[in-house]
Amino acid sequence: MTIKPGDRLPAAEFTMMTGDGQQKLSTDVLFAGRKVVLFAVPGAFTPTCSNNHMPGFVRQAAAIKARGVDTIACTAVNDHHVMTAWGKATGADGKILMLADGNGDFARALGLNVDRREAGMGERSRRYSMIVEDGVVKTLNVEDKPGINVSGAETILAQL
Repeated sequence: MTIKPGDRLPAAEFTMMTGDGQQKLSTDVLFAGRKVVLFAVPGAFTPTCSNNHMPGFVRQAAAIKARGVDTIACTAVNDHHVMTAWGKATGADGKILMLADGNGDFARALGLNVDRREAGMGERSRRYSMIVEDGVVKTLNVEDKPGINVSGAETILAQL
């Protein structure tokens, strides 16, 4: 079953790098009592993700947060080292929380996983964005064709 607006996010853990090293971050801690914009990409450092999806959120981070968003977070089925490096390479570092879903557990729990073996990428996350308030999905924008059509920062800004 695919998550939809009105559903509570499933319990899951992400991995991220902090100044103190690798840390786990649960959905309970990240989303409890907070308004979070979460977007997912099929893979860090991939062309559409790096050239089109992430840059919009980096550019619009201040405007999104000005509308009452506590955190902007990005997740991908990559390890925490890759997510950290990608955040630094794209200018997201300090603006967007980079969350590794290394085994794709969160993507599968949402029903938003996709088989990309034909492209040599294994199982990945579908491209999407959502607004989450206190752990409940308020809006969900899932791409159904290549590119950034409904999951970009401009869509999120219009929904806030």
